[in-house]
Amino acid sequence: MTAAVLTRFGAPDVLEVRRDWPRPKPRPGEVLVRVTAAAVNNTDIWTREGAYGLPNDPDAKAGWLGEFAFPRIQGGDVAGTVAEVGAGVSDGLIGRRVLVDPAIYGADDDDATPVGYLGSEADGGFAQYVAVTASHAHDVTASPLSDAQLACLPVAFGTARAMLDRAHLRAGETVLVTGASGGVGLALVQLAAALGARVVAITSGAKGGAVMEAGASVVVNRDSGDVAAQVAAAVPDGLHVVADIAGGAGVSTLMPLLRTGGRWVIAGAVAGPVIDFDLRRLYLHNVQLIGSSMHTRVHFRRLVDLARSGSLHPQISSTFDLTEIAEAQSEFLTRRHIGKIVLLPS
Repeated sequence: MTAAVLTRFGAPDVLEVRRDWPRPKPRPGEVLVRVTAAAVNNTDIWTREGAYGLPNDPDAKAGWLGEFAFPRIQGGDVAGTVAEVGAGVSDGLIGRRVLVDPAIYGADDDDATPVGYLGSEADGGFAQYVAVTASHAHDVTASPLSDAQLACLPVAFGTARAMLDRAHLRAGETVLVTGASGGVGLALVQLAAALGARVVAITSGAKGGAVMEAGASVVVNRDSGDVAAQVAAAVPDGLHVVADIAGGAGVSTLMPLLRTGGRWVIAGAVAGPVIDFDLRRLYLHNVQLIGSSMHTRVHFRRLVDLARSGSLHPQISSTFDLTEIAEAQSEFLTRRHIGKIVLLPS
């Protein structure tokens, strides 16, 4: 089969497009999915670059869990059809359209924490076929969404759903979303608005219209002066929740805008992973700082229900053939896109 194989940490040239890569065989309890669409995420870039660091060395080359095994097929966002089943799996699944849960869980309970990730600790969807645990292949045959739209959901919308659930966002509250024009950012805006929250979104001026269409009530232009002052003017009574995928200096400058008892949930650090931070802003106001890396089984099942109903509207920025993965990742890194960049295996 054709596969994009990560051979080592580095620039895009460490991704080798191989047309002779062995097609996986489903083991007992697994299904083989013919990949029809796979979206690109920050995780793919950071993993390729080895940008996660180690606890005692933030600049060390490492995967998100530290050690990383090469070669690896990346890609955690997978939609496709079941082509084959392993022992113990009903052959009634063959031909069904599925959305794949990319998490590798550490236990069997519904709230288990992920201990791995498809495309990182196991081969993912940047290939024509991928083998996954049968329970992770959720039937979405009846969904009105296209395969490319479905592939936008697992990582971005799964991450966003988990963030909002862990922050206990409620109807009527005000939430600030950073990086609101990317995959996770737009998902946060859409999901928070659907929950009945008032959404204040930070993005570049050129992308403000798309963010408003996704459900934001107020858009703050990060290119126009003091972002914290703009947010404060828009929300004079303060924020209940910040859903942050940027990190960086904004953590320190925006934290004082949280109301007493507010919640700051963070799932990314594209603006910088290491910061200076005044802890008094945290404990003097009973603010909760919540880390959220991935979803649980419960979060993902809720997402699948939304996908089946067609109540989500993921935005596709552009599509590339699988063999154009280097170009797709380069386009991703320009940060000009709104929504998701999707790879289509031929």
